[in-house]
Amino acid sequence: MSINKLKSRIQPLRNELIAHPVYSRVSSIEDLKSFTEEHVFAVWDFMSLLKTLQQHLTCVQVPWCPTQNAETRRFINEIVVGEESDVDAQGKTMSHFEMYVNAMTALGANRSEIQQFTQRVAANVSVYEALNTCQISEETKAFVRYTFEVIYRGKIHEIASLFTFGREDLIPDMFLKMVKELKIQAPERVQGFLYYLERHIEIDGEDHGPLSLKLMDEVCENDPVKWEEATLVAEQALRMRMQLWDGIRHKIQASSMASV
Repeated sequence: MSINKLKSRIQPLRNELIAHPVYSRVSSIEDLKSFTEEHVFAVWDFMSLLKTLQQHLTCVQVPWCPTQNAETRRFINEIVVGEESDVDAQGKTMSHFEMYVNAMTALGANRSEIQQFTQRVAANVSVYEALNTCQISEETKAFVRYTFEVIYRGKIHEIASLFTFGREDLIPDMFLKMVKELKIQAPERVQGFLYYLERHIEIDGEDHGPLSLKLMDEVCENDPVKWEEATLVAEQALRMRMQLWDGIRHKIQASSMASV
C-alpha cells in the first residue's frame, strides 16, 4: 500500500465529514457556545497527539542525540512551537488551547467542564477517569478515549495517521464563513474564536500537508502491515469525528428546543 491508496480509501469518509450538517446548524451565538463546550476537548487532546510525535520523532532526552530525519524533526518542532507557544490577537504568548478557552470566555460559553477535566489530569488522575466525571456528551468522551487508545498502543505509524488524517484540514470554508457572519452580530464576543480559527489555519500552512504525508511515508516505510494499520486508524478517526459532530448537533438541537 502507499499514501495514495490510503487517501483514496478514506476519501468517501472525508467527503461525508466535510458535508456534515453540524456546520450549517451553527447559526447563533448560543449554537456556537454549545459547539465550543464540546469541541474544546478535541482541541485539548490534539496536543497530546502532537507531544507523542515529538517524543518519538525528535530527541527530548538527555544526553541529546540527533534523530535520523532532520526534515521530520523540524516539521514536528515547528508545529509544537506554533500550537504551544503562539501569540493571541493582543500579542500575548499562549497555546492554541488556551486561546480557545479564552475565546469561550468571550462567547460566554461554559468552561467549567474542560477546566475541571484538565485540573484532574494535571493532578495525575487518568484521562479515562477524568472523562467519566465530565458532564459532556458521550460522543465527545468516546472521541478523546479513542485518541488515547491509539497513543497508548504506542505504534508511531498509527499515531501519525491519527494526527495527519484525523485532525488536519477538516473544518470546511463554510464553517469559517458562518463564524464571520456571527461576528457581524456580536463582534466582541466572536472575535476571539474567529482569530483562533484563522490562526490555526495559518499555522497549519500550505507546507504542513505535504510534510505530514512525507511523515507517513517515513513511519510506514514499505511495510504493508503498517500501511494497513495506519489506514484503519485514519478511517476510524474520521468516524469518531463524525460521531463527535453528531453529539454536538444533538446538543444544539436540544438547547434550541429548550429555549422555545
